[in-house]
Amino acid sequence: MPSNSEQASQNTPPEPFRSGFVNIIGRPNAGKSTLMNALVGERMSIVTHKPQTTRHRIIGILSSENFQLVFSDTPGYVRDPAYKMHKTMNRFVEGTLDDADLLLLVFDLKEELEDDNPLLAMLKGATAPVLLVLNKKDLVHEQRIEDALNWWKKRTAIADHIAISALKGENTQELLQKILSYLPEGPAYFPPDQLTDRPERFFVSEMIRGKIFVLYADEIPYSCDVGIDSYKESTTNSGEPIVRIQATIYVMRETQKAIVLGQHGSAIKKLGIAARMEIERFIKSRVHLELTVKVRENWRDDERALNRFGYE
Repeated sequence: MPSNSEQASQNTPPEPFRSGFVNIIGRPNAGKSTLMNALVGERMSIVTHKPQTTRHRIIGILSSENFQLVFSDTPGYVRDPAYKMHKTMNRFVEGTLDDADLLLLVFDLKEELEDDNPLLAMLKGATAPVLLVLNKKDLVHEQRIEDALNWWKKRTAIADHIAISALKGENTQELLQKILSYLPEGPAYFPPDQLTDRPERFFVSEMIRGKIFVLYADEIPYSCDVGIDSYKESTTNSGEPIVRIQATIYVMRETQKAIVLGQHGSAIKKLGIAARMEIERFIKSRVHLELTVKVRENWRDDERALNRFGYE
């Protein structure tokens, strides 16, 4: 005969499965990509200390027995877009209002509180609840957190809030529980082992571009983009699996090309080694990476070039 505890367990209805689209928005360098990487548990978005590192809308999927969260990392919203590329990046952000079950508004607590913040006007069109994520709590006093919260509450509709440090993982699990409480019951949208909707070629180009942000200064990272020309799975003469990748780094001027290459090719060699090591960790295979550099003037305002780089 089953015990009382066993009977109670048998009579308890199964926990409903929850799923939904959680879109992350914020100004450049607020910590959106760091946050999504922390929540998903994988490095889906490149992260550097420089603003405007993220240029695309990137999906990261977190699945369990009881839920599936489809996170969407977006570029930082550019206040005064200078190029068609910036305008497209802003459209990626604006598009998150249409398909969100929940919006995570990430605010850098060290950022100025400005009434002309362009996100305020954009959020007027939001229909999904907004969860304010006050990031970098480890770098400020408690009073700053309270002041920022009150400031946002006076200017836009906030359903909930939490202060975290995405980089250090502080309160990220508490944030995850808050997110789940806002999601509806529903089916899984992706297989449980799928982490993103992007192909490996996309992440390879992002990893190369991320290393450009780390290794080059001034305007170089903002003047570059990366195209994957060839991605082939093969084997070495000894039968070891290897992925052979050919990629082109596009710059806007000959002087930039010279900087990317470096004296006697020293800079691009360093870039190639750093990128190859990260790609190998990501795809868990040996990689042969070939990098070339080409000049494509004003590609940031060129529709065809933007389409080539995935800014549709």
